[in-house]
Amino acid sequence: MAEASTIREHLARRFSAQRIVFWHDPEGDYASELDALGLDGVEPVRVENNEYAVKNRLLHVAPKSKFLVYRSGSVPTGVSNWLLDLELAYGVFTADRTSLLQQELGLTADGIDEVVRTHEKFFRAAKRVQSLKALLDPDDDADKLRAKMLAVLLGQREHSLLELTRTLLIENAAGGDAKYRALVDYGLDEFHWKGADAIYGYASPSPSVDDFVLWVFRRAIDGFKSDRPGGLRNIQLDFASMRNDRRSTDALTALARRAASDLDYASSVEDATFRDLAGNDLFEEVERKIISDLAHAVAERTVTARDVSDVIRSRQSSIWIDGYRKLYAAIGSASELLNELATLKLTVSSFDEGLDRYRREWFRIDQLYRQFVFAARTAEHSGPLEALRAEVEKFYSNKFVYELGNAWQQQVDAVDRWRSSVLRPQTAFYAEHVAPLIRDGRKKVVVIISDALRYEVAEELGTRIRQEDRFDATLDAVLGVLPSYTQLGMAALLPHKTIGHSKKGDPVLVDGQRSDGTANRNKVLCAVDGKAIQAEDVLSLSREELRELYAQHQVLYVYHDRIDATGDKARTERQAFEAADDTLRELVDLVKRLTNANATNILITADHGFLFQDTALADAFYLSTLPQGDEVTVTNRRYVLGRALKDDPAFRTFEPEQVGLDSDLQVQIPKSIHRLRLPGAGSRFVHGGAALQEIVVPVLTINKKRKSDTRLVNVEVLPESDKITTGQVVVKLFQSEPVSEKVRPRTVRAGLFVGETLISNEQELTFDQESTDKRDRYQSAHMLLSQDSTEFNNRAVEFRLVERILNTNQWRVYAKAMYTLKRSFASDFDF
Repeated sequence: MAEASTIREHLARRFSAQRIVFWHDPEGDYASELDALGLDGVEPVRVENNEYAVKNRLLHVAPKSKFLVYRSGSVPTGVSNWLLDLELAYGVFTADRTSLLQQELGLTADGIDEVVRTHEKFFRAAKRVQSLKALLDPDDDADKLRAKMLAVLLGQREHSLLELTRTLLIENAAGGDAKYRALVDYGLDEFHWKGADAIYGYASPSPSVDDFVLWVFRRAIDGFKSDRPGGLRNIQLDFASMRNDRRSTDALTALARRAASDLDYASSVEDATFRDLAGNDLFEEVERKIISDLAHAVAERTVTARDVSDVIRSRQSSIWIDGYRKLYAAIGSASELLNELATLKLTVSSFDEGLDRYRREWFRIDQLYRQFVFAARTAEHSGPLEALRAEVEKFYSNKFVYELGNAWQQQVDAVDRWRSSVLRPQTAFYAEHVAPLIRDGRKKVVVIISDALRYEVAEELGTRIRQEDRFDATLDAVLGVLPSYTQLGMAALLPHKTIGHSKKGDPVLVDGQRSDGTANRNKVLCAVDGKAIQAEDVLSLSREELRELYAQHQVLYVYHDRIDATGDKARTERQAFEAADDTLRELVDLVKRLTNANATNILITADHGFLFQDTALADAFYLSTLPQGDEVTVTNRRYVLGRALKDDPAFRTFEPEQVGLDSDLQVQIPKSIHRLRLPGAGSRFVHGGAALQEIVVPVLTINKKRKSDTRLVNVEVLPESDKITTGQVVVKLFQSEPVSEKVRPRTVRAGLFVGETLISNEQELTFDQESTDKRDRYQSAHMLLSQDSTEFNNRAVEFRLVERILNTNQWRVYAKAMYTLKRSFASDFDF
C-alpha cells in the first residue's frame, strides 16, 4: 500500500487541474482512510449502488464543486457502468504504488508499469525519482525509461549508449566500480549489456566492463572487421569518439595500456616497420616501435629526410604524442643535421666569405645540433636515441666543428686586422644601431643584451617573435670583439670612443671608465640619458612602473644572463642548451612586457657566442703547450692576455691595435677549436676565441605593428561528388598556402551532419604543411557513416569542418559542403 501522504499529494495534483477525480480501490484498502485525507474544498463521495444519485450530484446539484468519487470492489464493465462516460472524461486514479509512480512519471507507453514493478528498489528514493523525471519525455517507451534510469545511476543527463559506456570506462580506468555496482544492485546491468549486444555487437555469457574493454581493443586491432549483419560500425564510431573526446581521452589511454599488456601487443608488432604502422595509434607500443625504428633508420641512413619529416608530421595527431614530442623533435633535427652534413662543403676562400656563409647557411648546423641535444636530454625516455646520439656527436664534432674550425683558422691566420667588409664591428654597435634612432630626441631605444646569445639561438628567437601577432623581427650580425668574452663584449656595446683592457686585463675600460657591473655601466650610459638594469628587475616591475622607467630615459640597456651563467660553470655546462631554451621563452616574455610599456624600438644582441659539444672532448682538442711571455696576465680556456707573449704555432697572436683595443696587452687565441686545459674548468662550453660560433654576434631588431598580421591558414573543401552512395566517403581537403611565421596552422574537426545530428565519425585534421608544392598540401577526411544514418536516406547531408573558438570549449563551422545520401539496399552490406 502507498502511504496516505503520497496519495494525498497525487490527488492534490489532480485536483489542481480538474474538479472530479475517480478513485478505484478494488480491495477497499483505503475505505477507512477516505475521510481522513483532508483535501481542502474536496467532497468525498462513495459509490455504493448509487451511481445515478452520484452522477446527478456531480453534474446538476453541484456542477462547480470538487468531488473525490471513491469506489471499492469490482467495477461493472461497458454500459453496465453508469459512470463510465465521466471516468473516461476525467480518468481513473488508483492507489497502488506502480500506478502512482507511472502517473508521477507521466508515461503511458506499454511496458512502463512492468519497468516500475521490476525495478521497485530504484523508485524508493524520491531524489532518484526527481532526477529521472527531469530527463523524461512524455512519449518515452520502456527502453528509454530504463536507459534514463541508467543515466541517473551513473550521475549524468545523457542516456545514449555512447555516454553510458563512456562513464563506465572512465570509472573502470580509474580502478573503481561503484557506478557499475549500482547498475547491478538495481537490476539494470542486464538491460545495459543487452543494449551493448544489440547496438555494439558485444555478447558474452558473463559480461563485465573489464571484458568489454578487452573485446573493444581486440576488435580495434582487427579494424572492427565482422561477419555480423550490419558489422561493428557503431562501436567503431563510438570508440573513436571516446578516444578523441577530451572527457575520456585520459581514460582510454589508461585502458589501452592495460589492454596492450593483457594482449601482449608489443610482441605482435615486433617485426613491423615504422611504415607498416603508419596511421596506427591504437597503443603506446606503436609510438615506441615507430620511434625506435625511425631513430635507427636515421642513424643508419636508410631513410630520407623527407620521409622522416612526413612520418613525424603524421604522428602529431596521435593520442600518445604528448609523451613523445621531444623524441620526434630529436629525430627530426638529427635527420636534417645528418642530411646537411652529408653534402656539406666546408671550403672558405676568404675571411669575409667565412663570416657571410656562417650567418646565412652554416649556423643552421649548430642550431639543429642544439635542438637535437636539447630534445634528447629533456625527453622522458631517451634510450631509443643512443645509437643516433653517437652518430650525431661523431659527425657534428668531426665533420663540422673541427673541419670548419680548421678551414676558418686559415683565414684568421691570414688577416692583419680584425675587421670585415660584410660585418660591421661590434664596437660600432651603439654608433650604428642605437644613436641614429635617438638622434632627434623623439625616439627611444631598448637594448636587451643576453649573455652568450649565439647567432643561431637569436635566429630561432627571431622566428618565435615573428610568430607573435603584430611583431616583426629582422636579424643582422656584427663581428664580435677578440677575445670573445663577457667583459670585453659588454664594453663594446656601450657608447664609447675608445675601449681597452686595464693593466691586468679586467676590468675593461670605456673611455677610461670601468665598464663592469650595472653601476659602472649606468655611469657610461648616463651621458646619453640612458640606464642599465637587470632583466630580472624589469620582470619584477608592474606595467605602470615599467612605463614610468621607460619614459624617464632615452636609452634602456637590459642585461639578461641565462646561457652564460649556466654554461660557464663546470657543474652545469651540459645544461647549456636547456638554458638556451629558457632564454628563448624569457626573451619573448621580456619583449612583450617592454612593448606593453610603450617600447617600440627594441634591439636584442649579445656580448659573444660559444662553442659547445655535449660529449666529453678528446685529448686531441686540448693544447699540450702553455702560453709563454714576459707577463701572462690572464689565461683562459680560449684566450690569453699578456705582454711580450712568445709566438707559438698553436696560438694566433694579435697586437692590441690589430683587434681595435686601446691598451698594451697582446691577445693570443688557441687555433681552431682547441682549448687550454685548466684545473676546475669545464670543457664542453667555451668562448673567448675566434671560431665563427663565438664571434658572429647577432643583432635582432624588433618592431611592433599597430594592426594584426597573423592569421590561420586557409583550408578548402573539394568534394568529388554531391552524393554519398556507400557507408563511407572520402572528402579531399586542400591547404591553399604554406604555413609560415604569420600564417599559422589550422586544426579542424570533420563530420557529416543532418541538421545537428552527427551521422558519422568525427576526424581531427591539422593543416601545418610548410611546403610550397601544392601536391604536399592535400589531405583527406575519411568519413564512416553510422548505422543510424539509414534513417536519413534521400536527405541532404552536410559535411562540416568545425574549429574551436579561441580560449573556449565552443566550436564554430569553418567550411562545409552539401551531399545527398543515396544508398540502395545493397549498400547496407558495406558496413
